Amino acid sequence: MSEQSTDLRESVRRRYAAAAVQVTEGGTACCGPGPVEVDENFGSTLYAADDRAELPAGAVAASLGCGNPTAVADLNEGERVLDLGSGGGVDVLLSARRVGPSGKAYGLDMTEEMLALALANAATAGATNVEFLKGTIEAIPLPAATIDVVISNCVINLSTDKPSVFAETFRVLKAGGRIGVSDVVADDTLTPEQRAERGDYVGCIAGALSFAEYREGLEVAGFTDISITPTHAVADGMHSAIVRAVKPVKPVKPVKPSPRPPRPPTAPAVE
Repeated sequence: MSEQSTDLRESVRRRYAAAAVQVTEGGTACCGPGPVEVDENFGSTLYAADDRAELPAGAVAASLGCGNPTAVADLNEGERVLDLGSGGGVDVLLSARRVGPSGKAYGLDMTEEMLALALANAATAGATNVEFLKGTIEAIPLPAATIDVVISNCVINLSTDKPSVFAETFRVLKAGGRIGVSDVVADDTLTPEQRAERGDYVGCIAGALSFAEYREGLEVAGFTDISITPTHAVADGMHSAIVRAVKPVKPVKPVKPSPRPPRPPTAPAVE
C-alpha cells in the first residue's frame, strides 16, 4: 500500500473512531468530515421505524451508512452473513435476527472504538449469534468459501484498494453466495477529480466508483448477475445505490480489466 493510501486509511480510521467515542458519550454520528446531524441521505433514518425500535440506542445513533442493505439482501434462516465495515453493529444485529439462532452474523471493522461499541450493543440486544472481527475489508480474516451473504453499508466506497475488496469478498463467499451492498456510486460522466470536489474520503464521496467501474470491478473478481440500482442522490451526480451480485456455482471465464492510466487517490480534507 502506498504512503498516501495508508494516510487515507488512517484518516478514515480516526474519523470513525471519533464518531464511536461521540456515540459512547451520548451523542450521534453520521458519515461526514465531522460530527453532523443525521439527514435523509445518511444514517438511521434510512431504516424502518420497526427496525430502529428493536435495536439498542447506541447502534441506532452510530448508524453511518447510506442505505439499508439488510432490507435487500434477502437473508434466510441458517445463513452466515458478513458485514464489511460493521461500525456500531446495526446491520449485524438486524442480520442476526433474520438468520436466526441456526445462522450467524459477522461484523468486520478496523476501528477499535467501533468494535467496542458494537460489542456493547450486541450485549444490550442479547444477541448470541454474532461475532465481531478486527481487520480490513481488503484482507478479510475468514477462511475461503464460508459465507453465504456479504453486506456492507457505504464502506466499500471508502477503500483505496477496491479490487482487493472485491477479490476478498469473492474468496470468502461460498459458491452460489451473493452480495447485497449499499454504497455511493458516481455517474459515469464524472471524472475522479469531479468526484473529489463533491466531498473527501471520510465524507464517503470522493472515493466512489462510477456505475461502469463498479460493474467492471465485480466482473473482474468473478461475480455474475450484477445489478446496481440507484436509490437516492447524496450529491450532484453521486448516488446511494443497491449493489447485488452472485458468486457463480461454476467458475466463469475471468474478465480482464480495461486498461486505464493509474489515478492517485485524492487526499482527504482533515481538519
